[in-house]
Amino acid sequence: MKVVRTVSIPAGSDLTALYRELAGDYMKFFKMDILCKLGFLGTELLLKPDTGRFVPREDRAVLTFSRFGCECNDRHYSGTIDDYPSPALFVYTLPNIVSGEIAIRNHYEGETSAFIIEEFDFERIMSIVENVFQDRTTTSAVVAWIDCRTETDWTCQVSLIEKQ
Repeated sequence: MKVVRTVSIPAGSDLTALYRELAGDYMKFFKMDILCKLGFLGTELLLKPDTGRFVPREDRAVLTFSRFGCECNDRHYSGTIDDYPSPALFVYTLPNIVSGEIAIRNHYEGETSAFIIEEFDFERIMSIVENVFQDRTTTSAVVAWIDCRTETDWTCQVSLIEKQ
């Protein structure tokens, strides 16, 4: 396996400004929780130099990893249950939504998965990526570590990894 490139979004960045700079044409962005926004924008940064984007690809997987998953949004959603449970918020209480949003945006038809692990563990993540590459169709993967404690305290690192 080869890590082609990696990008990060520093904690506290203005995500709306970054969205407008990178991809101002995906209005679902404003409905996303912080986890999805980070995964979406990290992938936009990662893939910006690629030509041929938005062409259907069965050979690219999307794998996201996190310790806290969507806990930040879960806390927000739990506060709405007594008044009026919001389906728009509920959908983002699922940590696998971020991998789906990335796949939909980029027309990726390969595997999409979300993993909750105790801490960032490069070897464990690469082992999982290696297992995904056992599928003969998969030749590359967008792999993200996205960890959100709050709306302003996060870690976001997204890599493009190719099978060799």
